[in-house]
Amino acid sequence: MKQTHPTAAPISPLPTAELMTELQSYGVRLADPDAGAQSRRGGAGPSDHKAMTLDGMTIMVPVHTAPAAQSPFEIAQVPSGATRILRDGLPLAEVSFPRRPRFYDLVSTDGVPYWKIATLHGRDVLATTVLQECVRYQSRAKTCQFCAIGQSLAAGRTIARKTPQQLAEVAKAAVALDGVTHMVMTTGTPPGKDRGCAVLAESAAAVKAAVDLPIQVQCEPPDDDAWFARMKEAGADSLGMHLEAVTPEVRARIMPGKAQVPIERYLSAFEAAVPVFGKGQVSTYILAGLGDTREAILAMCEALLARGVYPFVVPFVPISGTPLEHHPAPQPAFMKSVLQPLADMVRAAGLRATDIKAGCGKCGACSALSTYERGIG
Repeated sequence: MKQTHPTAAPISPLPTAELMTELQSYGVRLADPDAGAQSRRGGAGPSDHKAMTLDGMTIMVPVHTAPAAQSPFEIAQVPSGATRILRDGLPLAEVSFPRRPRFYDLVSTDGVPYWKIATLHGRDVLATTVLQECVRYQSRAKTCQFCAIGQSLAAGRTIARKTPQQLAEVAKAAVALDGVTHMVMTTGTPPGKDRGCAVLAESAAAVKAAVDLPIQVQCEPPDDDAWFARMKEAGADSLGMHLEAVTPEVRARIMPGKAQVPIERYLSAFEAAVPVFGKGQVSTYILAGLGDTREAILAMCEALLARGVYPFVVPFVPISGTPLEHHPAPQPAFMKSVLQPLADMVRAAGLRATDIKAGCGKCGACSALSTYERGIG
């Protein structure tokens, strides 16, 4: 029987970067599966995670993945009533969970539950997938192998298209009832050369007309760079264009359809977008653990930082129901070997996650990068 020490003082009084890295790589077992706000299996991300807060820092930790079931970490309540993270039975730190947001109990004027229109990410981020369908998702020969955008729709957990009016309603309520501080609008890629920029622009405009809330829009690079100014003028404060993988070989294997937009086009799009949104207000999401080497990831990050782009590197998490659901998560040592020097590079470039107006990099819950930036751990 595993020996536990529930009354011992926490070994790690602060959520250090290394602890966060290990939690996000290994995941965590939950003694009480219902602890905190409800989490979901599969579907648009972050999925198979649960948000948890350590000393005021909220992180997303895998709880429904295969690695999490075998994790050395467990979250359990001890006799004092506190909820703690244990590693092999030894207490590390106290943890709490963001509560279920109150706006989830409301319904839009056209009869759609708010939680099907937008969800709470982390602790204070409102997130929505404006178009829950993607031209690449219909064919496994083209779809991103880690993507589960269609699962949420098939399961009835969302709707295919969120209207500007619906998004404005939910955003206003989320700010008033739950203290949401910024919003992420992403989208499946529709047919057409704008790659979703048009629907993002009209959605951002509607939200900004209803409530003063910083917004990040996320899309593939459009064919016409003029869309960056259009989205900015509509109310978008920051922009995400996500590479996910950084070498042509890994991109072709992991996301064969999206890889048809070459890295060179992403780089030219970044160069056009940064003058519009500002240095550090354009970011990209990079998934570590899909096959790109440490050296390749850091080399790409150096090129991005030189262009004023914030490289948000996160550990890959296998999502249920995708072709990569059994793909291993990256080891903590690998993540540390990337994130620690990257944090130094980010600081040297004069960028900070806290300076981003809205979006994934500002939230930071899916990666320990911002914690390494602050030198915690």
